[in-house]
Amino acid sequence: MKLAIASDHAGFRLKEQLKKYLKDHEIVDFGTDSEESMDYPDTGFPAADAVSNKECERGILICGTGIGMSIVANKVKGIRASLCTSREVAILTRKHNNSNILALPGRFLDYKEATEIVDAWLNTEFEGGRHQLRLDKIAARENK
Repeated sequence: MKLAIASDHAGFRLKEQLKKYLKDHEIVDFGTDSEESMDYPDTGFPAADAVSNKECERGILICGTGIGMSIVANKVKGIRASLCTSREVAILTRKHNNSNILALPGRFLDYKEATEIVDAWLNTEFEGGRHQLRLDKIAARENK
């Protein structure tokens, strides 16, 4: 799977660890390249755009809390970014919301927790059905 990945300075270390962990996937890294303070929209928007325009199948965005990156990504048409802090939430956001971007809180997850969340999110399929009806309503609003 081709994945977009991006972080701010607070998520940089976890991003670098996840890139190594995800070696079986094609990774497109949108930055940042250090722990030097920077603005998360500068990396989050390009990564979300890559998912929106189908350059990448899905994306993983990491900032201190995951909230900033979630907000950024969800401003991009067609993106359903979900902040996940547990394996169970990651599974449900794929099954019910067909999440195409995973947002992670770099300051609040250790490597083991993050990899469990990423694995669950990558390996769970969307259920469709009644959930697709809900996504259609969101898309209709987005397309207004």
